Amino acid sequence: MKAVDVAPAERVPLSRDRVLRGAMAVADAGGIGALTIRTLAQSLGVKPMSVYYYVANKDEILDAIVDLVFAEIELPVAGGVWRVEMARRASSAREVLRRHPWATALLQSRVNPGPATLRHHNAVIGSLREGGFSLEQTAHAFALIDSYVYGFALSEHALPINGPQSVAEVAGSMMENFPLDEYPYLMEFTMQHVMQPGYDFGKEFEYGLDLILNGLA
Repeated sequence: MKAVDVAPAERVPLSRDRVLRGAMAVADAGGIGALTIRTLAQSLGVKPMSVYYYVANKDEILDAIVDLVFAEIELPVAGGVWRVEMARRASSAREVLRRHPWATALLQSRVNPGPATLRHHNAVIGSLREGGFSLEQTAHAFALIDSYVYGFALSEHALPINGPQSVAEVAGSMMENFPLDEYPYLMEFTMQHVMQPGYDFGKEFEYGLDLILNGLA
């Protein structure tokens, strides 16, 4: 059989966007600690000096990829029903942070916000203000909702249970490591609630979010 010549795949040219998307991919795969200029360059198939042509240092990368994360979160609409807009934005933020768990601890820490970050904050504040919240009430609501969303995202990422499929296996093995008669309430909670068919920790998000929005209302 005659060999068929296959043209080499077209090489995607390096650009700032490709560098930043590559940085997100490295962080998604190994956490923010895995992201260095060297590992980023390796993932892109280039030399580290090529990366420096597009970004000055790691801090600039972190600022930029945090902005990319904010860009993925759905913006609330000023003038819409504030409760609906806050719920939609909170649910979107949770889903985005599930895709990029490394970002949770960074979203509030950067001091050089990008345009997507500024648009996001402006939209949240605008939705609350147009919904009738005073400036002080807006500050309370913004802080409360974000504390809940980010805190839940951290808990969800840290749990050894990943969805309802792994509950019985993980919870069962944990229960084997301590005398059950010494922890009756924990045993009751685990056996009669957590290990029941269909239990999913993620469902607690909507319950807690409703409580917060009801309280704000």
